[in-house]
Amino acid sequence: MVVQQLSSPREAVARWRGVAAGTGRSDRPAVERAVGAAYRAAGLAEPSAVVWFGSPLEAVLAALALRGTTPEGLPTAPARALPGGAGGAVSVREAVRTRPWEAARQRVHSELGAAGWAELWALTGGELWPQTRALSGRIRDAVLDRLAPAPAEDDEQEVRDGARTARAAVRLALLDAVLGPQDAPWLAAFDAVGTLGALEPLAEIAAGAGWWWPYEEVALVCERPTELHRDEAGRLDRADGPALAYPDGFALHAWRGMPVPPDFLDGLADVTPERIRGEENAELRRVMLEHYGYERYLADSGAEPLHRDGTGVLWRIQLPDDEPVVMVEVVNSTAEPDGTFRTYWLRVPPGTRTARAGVAWTFGVAEADYRPQRET
Repeated sequence: MVVQQLSSPREAVARWRGVAAGTGRSDRPAVERAVGAAYRAAGLAEPSAVVWFGSPLEAVLAALALRGTTPEGLPTAPARALPGGAGGAVSVREAVRTRPWEAARQRVHSELGAAGWAELWALTGGELWPQTRALSGRIRDAVLDRLAPAPAEDDEQEVRDGARTARAAVRLALLDAVLGPQDAPWLAAFDAVGTLGALEPLAEIAAGAGWWWPYEEVALVCERPTELHRDEAGRLDRADGPALAYPDGFALHAWRGMPVPPDFLDGLADVTPERIRGEENAELRRVMLEHYGYERYLADSGAEPLHRDGTGVLWRIQLPDDEPVVMVEVVNSTAEPDGTFRTYWLRVPPGTRTARAGVAWTFGVAEADYRPQRET
């Protein structure tokens, strides 16, 4: 798991994209050596123990116990996670991760200048940032919601205050985490110009483990996910199981980036127009509608067109307590190899009034300016 200094931004992006998407059991001895090296590079004594966990959820419980801030009602962390006892643990994240990162960034910025740094970031970290930030945000939100759900509006004041206190404690524990694989954007940028330096131990940990929490006496380290499924846009996506899963069972379910309950996907194969209309959650209703298919829904629900002209047919799907889905049905003017003409469905803004206006919108022009010389 030796980190190689790369000179090509493309190579760096490819390497760290693979790290960010990595799954499978960690190389624990190698990671533990890298943890010790990270502490030493920061001028700290190595932790007396490196304790492993099956997911960020389990590790946050241990972090709360180490901090002495476990909210009432939450399970306590396993005894193995608390060498030396619980309470009062001091995070060393700033020394281990933040200061070396700042030093590396300043060094590269000084050597390349503002324009050079911006170009380097665009070619490396900027390529990886959207997906890694989205994934880390989803993991944080899931841990927070499972350990400290947000209070309901109709809860008693005491209940709301308790829920807010619990959520604040969990948020603070999450802030102690080093994101490992989700730090890939920064590591790719530094790696591309050969300036990892003191960040090499952090790169080793990111390449071999998941999130981790550095404290003075103990480091808490998560295993990598066992499964990670994404669509072509990089969104969490799986129709027949968890899109992200960890060894201890902590998992996230999503369909084309939309968070869904674990049992929601099981019923998509048998979804009906009646069930779609009856779904109270607007976001889940959209997932069901997209899975069912707009064309099929229009046919099965007996919908009638709003407008038709030479460009196509404008359809509207009315949904309870939600904005309507408006689509233009267009037929490709170029025949397929078998002589048929393929139909396409273009989703357009809810306020669209004519088929031509809808098609024009997809090209970014006003209806009056849409005058194609030749349809293709």
